[in-house]
Amino acid sequence: MKYKLIYTGLILFVYILGRCIPLYGIDVPAYSHATINAEEMLMQSIGGDMYRYSVFAIGMSPFMISNILVQIAMACRDSAAKARISPGKINKISVGLTLVIATLQAFVRVSQLRFRGTGDLSLLMRTTVTVQMVTGVMVILWLSERNAKYGIGGRTMLIVVNLLDGILSTISGRSLRNLMIPLTISAAVMFVVLVMENAEKRIPVQRISIHNIYADKNYMAVKLNPVGVMPVMFSTALFMLPQLLVSLLVSLFPNHTGILWWQENLSLMKVPGIAVYIICLCLLTVVFSMVLISPKDITEQFLKSGDSLVNIHAGRDTRRYLRGVMWRISLFSSAVMSACVGIPLMMQTRGNIDSGLMMLPSSIMMLTGLWCSIYRELEAVRNYDSYRPIF
Repeated sequence: MKYKLIYTGLILFVYILGRCIPLYGIDVPAYSHATINAEEMLMQSIGGDMYRYSVFAIGMSPFMISNILVQIAMACRDSAAKARISPGKINKISVGLTLVIATLQAFVRVSQLRFRGTGDLSLLMRTTVTVQMVTGVMVILWLSERNAKYGIGGRTMLIVVNLLDGILSTISGRSLRNLMIPLTISAAVMFVVLVMENAEKRIPVQRISIHNIYADKNYMAVKLNPVGVMPVMFSTALFMLPQLLVSLLVSLFPNHTGILWWQENLSLMKVPGIAVYIICLCLLTVVFSMVLISPKDITEQFLKSGDSLVNIHAGRDTRRYLRGVMWRISLFSSAVMSACVGIPLMMQTRGNIDSGLMMLPSSIMMLTGLWCSIYRELEAVRNYDSYRPIF
C-alpha cells in the first residue's frame, strides 16, 4: 500500500502542476473576476481547471465519450464477435476516438477563450492552442492509465481531485445562510448514495461444485446502484456531445433560428438543457447496468459451468429472469440518481438555490460514490499486505 500511495501522490502532483500551466496567449487576469455558473462547475468534475484555460482544459471528457461509444458498440456484438477482438485493439480504437473528439472539443473551446490583445487570432495561435489542449488530453489519459496500473483509485483519482477542488472553491467565501439549503440537500444525497452503494439484491445460486453446508448460502449479488456514480460522471461527458454538435452547426449555419434556440437553451441554467442532461443520465444508467452486468453473458457462463439459479430453468428462462431484475434495478437506480441531481437543478431555475451552489449536491454525490470504491480498494490492498510468507 505504501508504494501505491506514493505513486498515486506523484501522479496527482503532475496532474495538479499541469492544471496550473496556462495555454499560450491566454489572458489569465481576465479570468480572476469571472463568475462561475453551473456549467463550469459541472465540467470541472471531468475537466482540469475551473475556468478551463490550462493545458488540461478539456480534461477526461473525450476519453469518457469514446469509452461510452466503444462499450455500446461492443454490447451490440455477440460473444463470438467479442472474442475475436483483443483488448489491445479495443484500446487502440478508444484512443483513436479520444483523439478525434479531443480535437473537435479543442476547436470549439479555442473560440471561447480570452486571449491577450484585441486583434483576431492568427491561424498559428489557434493551431498552437489546439495542439496544446489535445496533447493535454493524451497526457491525462497516460497519467490515469499509469495510476490504474500502479497506484490507488485508478482513473477516478483524477476526478476526485477535481471534485475536491470544486467543492472547496464553491463553499469558500459563502455565508452559512446561503449554504444551508445546498448542504442539507447534500447530506440527504450522501445518505442515499451510501445506502445505494451498500445495499444489494441477492439471487440464490445453485453451484454444482459445492456439496457442503455452504451450498444453500450461495448467491449472486446485485447492488441497488449497479454501476455506482459512473453514469453521473459519464453523463457530464455525454451532455457535452450535443453541445459540441450544436456549436459546430452554429458555425456552419449562423442564422438558423432553431439551432440558435438550442444553443441558448442547451444549458444547465435552462429547463430544456436540464431535461437533456437528466435523459442522458437515465440512459447511461440503464445502458451501463445492462452492459456491465449482462444477463446474456451471465446465462452463458451458467450454461458452461453447469450452475443455475434456484428454481429457475437454465437458458432462456434464466436470461429472461435476470433481464427483468436488471431492468427493475437499473430503472430504480436511474430514478433515484436523477432525483438527486435534478432537484437542485430545478430549484436553481426557480431561484431557490444560487447558481454557483446548485452543483454542490451532485459533486458530493459523485465524491461519496468514488470514495466508497477507493475505500474497498484500500481494504483489499491492506488485507493483501497483512499476509506473511510461511517460510
